[in-house]
Amino acid sequence: MPDDKRGQDEDEDNEQPQQPERKREEVRDRAHEDRAMSGDPGGRLGDLDDALETQNYPTTTDELVEAYGDYEIETQGGTESLEKVLAPTDNQTYDSADDVRSRLLGLIHR
Repeated sequence: MPDDKRGQDEDEDNEQPQQPERKREEVRDRAHEDRAMSGDPGGRLGDLDDALETQNYPTTTDELVEAYGDYEIETQGGTESLEKVLAPTDNQTYDSADDVRSRLLGLIHR
């Protein structure tokens, strides 16, 4: 039986170096996902990105949905309409196209 105990100790010693490697892989994978969704917002917001530049500000969530609700936005799970992306939010006021972009990008990263 003492041999079994020594064998367990050796197994535990072998597992410890693997844990930090696993964590590094998870961090690397998460960073890759973030990079995949970061960068040019126009790529994810499509035609909506240009439309936001011509919008009069301040504007509200309801006004954006009324004007651009059918515009498609690239999300992590595919594409969704602006209306669907903004559906879980309250009616908010946005002071600029950058405010809208920041809100949308935050929502699609969830």
